[in-house]
Amino acid sequence: MKRPDCQRLMVAVILVGALFFGPRTFADDADDLTQMLQDFLAGVSEAEVHDRFWADDLVYTSSAGTRTNKTAIMEGFDDSDDDENEDTGAVYTAEDILVQVYGTTAVIAFRLVATPADEFGEDEVLNYLNTGTFLKRDGNWQVVAWQATKIPGS
Repeated sequence: MKRPDCQRLMVAVILVGALFFGPRTFADDADDLTQMLQDFLAGVSEAEVHDRFWADDLVYTSSAGTRTNKTAIMEGFDDSDDDENEDTGAVYTAEDILVQVYGTTAVIAFRLVATPADEFGEDEVLNYLNTGTFLKRDGNWQVVAWQATKIPGS
């Protein structure tokens, strides 16, 4: 009769471990991904930030309905080096962030708020819905797919 008790104890230990350690790992990943998104938006004008954020096999669909990849994004920085990487004055923030982690895959959905300064010094706020799919490879998260949609009327 000791054998069934031992089996029950093992099952209980596994369940308690899953309750305390499994979700905690996903919560930690969700926190890391949220911070990664915030850091990306804060450094969006820097090539190094894009290089870390986007995976080499990225598929990016813009709000204008065009599709691109990491190579094209990075080439855009090469072209702008001659212009000394002019800052447009735009500030990007993420609101209503939802992070769903599925092991080594994660989806982030959020509202991107873009506040660019126009030539008259007034701010026009633009809103986009963005969804990114991240993969964790060699311990690092990177975006493999991205979709941006402008919210009508914003």
